[in-house]
Amino acid sequence: MTPNAATAAPVTNPVVTVDLLVDIFRDVLRLPDLTAETDFYEAGGDSLTAFQITGRLQEVLGADVPVSLVFAYPTPLELAEVVEADYGTA
Repeated sequence: MTPNAATAAPVTNPVVTVDLLVDIFRDVLRLPDLTAETDFYEAGGDSLTAFQITGRLQEVLGADVPVSLVFAYPTPLELAEVVEADYGTA
């Protein structure tokens, strides 16, 4: 079951935000061995999977995260830093 904004517990630890993004990237890209440093493009990401990632983030954060951030910050680690800075912790 995917958490939604109403039921998801807020994350207060930046490491957890990275872990959340790694889990989302793994699920969307169907790569169980994906790490925080795995590049979205090198892992086979495309515009559809980028929208799926931002959709999942929107469910957790309750904020509209632009898909362009996935393209600009293509690893879960890089994206986590921007998400935390712009939207708070997941």
